[in-house]
Amino acid sequence: MTKPRVFISFDFDNDSDLRDFLVGQAKHPDSPFEIENWSLKEPLTGDWKEKIKTRIRRCEQVIVLCGHKTDTATGVDIELRITQEERKPYFLLAGRKEGENKKPKSASYSDKMYKWTWANLKLLIQGQR
Repeated sequence: MTKPRVFISFDFDNDSDLRDFLVGQAKHPDSPFEIENWSLKEPLTGDWKEKIKTRIRRCEQVIVLCGHKTDTATGVDIELRITQEERKPYFLLAGRKEGENKKPKSASYSDKMYKWTWANLKLLIQGQR
């Protein structure tokens, strides 16, 4: 069985460490997903929205990592809007154990934020949300 490819949306300025943790989890032998190396090490230039759209289209799901300032992260907001326009399944993952994790502005009121545990992550990838 092929593992679904996942795009990670995260606040580049504040939550790069969360992205690194999730990429590490994807390398576990029992990981139910794979992350293509489409995440960026630096901000995109030029028509970056079209570049992101192409990357999101290549994936089966999107994980939105939410931290303390995700509600002010313009890039995450745009990536989630693109995800919604492309009708890709996505879920919000609470990245920080302490303090309030905030949803991106483009998140729906009904979008639930899920606790980040290995067991939860496996269920979420399988569509149990």
